[in-house]
Amino acid sequence: MIGIFDSGSGGLSVLREIIKLLPRERYVYYADNAFCPYGEKSPEFIRERGRVITDILLGKGADIIVVACNTATAAAISTLRKEYQNKFIGMEPAVKPAALSSESGVIGVLATAGTLKGSKYLTTKGLYEDNVKIVEHIGKGFVELVEAGLLDGPETEATVRRSLRPLLKAGADRIVLGCTHYPFLKEVISRISGPDVQVIDPAPAVARHLLDVMTEDGLIREDGSEPFPDVELLASGDVSSARKIFETFIAG
Repeated sequence: MIGIFDSGSGGLSVLREIIKLLPRERYVYYADNAFCPYGEKSPEFIRERGRVITDILLGKGADIIVVACNTATAAAISTLRKEYQNKFIGMEPAVKPAALSSESGVIGVLATAGTLKGSKYLTTKGLYEDNVKIVEHIGKGFVELVEAGLLDGPETEATVRRSLRPLLKAGADRIVLGCTHYPFLKEVISRISGPDVQVIDPAPAVARHLLDVMTEDGLIREDGSEPFPDVELLASGDVSSARKIFETFIAG
């Protein structure tokens, strides 16, 4: 069984890509929406939530856990790997593909404050910032929009436009989505950015990495007759938001 958690419904964008590669697996997804968003929470708080959720997922039978949250990956995954024997897969900042493919020499990164301060992101950024200009901005209000199910419309477009403006003004032709909630706003982001700007979602790369790790460790399920997809949804708060997004973008 694959355990997946996020501060809320955002990690379902990662689950969506994982199911494409591993359709016969069983999944348990935990949305920590009673404490969402994580972006402004302290690393200590996020690490403790990571421990609590890991214990829940392991109790459900998870063999491997995906930390489908950039902020939680930055704050907690190193601690979780030290304290638990099972494997953890985290989010990787998609700065590399953006930097290598940019034609303007400017890439934009939309993320939470916690992700932009995280060592994983800063290390990756340091490898490429001599070759491209990296412009960062917090997707203010993005997580709240997704959790509320407001994935389009005038309010959503206005909120997205405010955060995109400094990236586009700087000449970015690649926009990196540094939070797993943001892909659910990708249609709006792409529409505002225009056809010459590529929006990069790291979730497919994370799914491929999970497939490689599970193949290497012999965890791939060879049978499986449950209805597709076989996913149990859990939440620390109201699970209805996660269920609605799941039914719209995955089960549907």
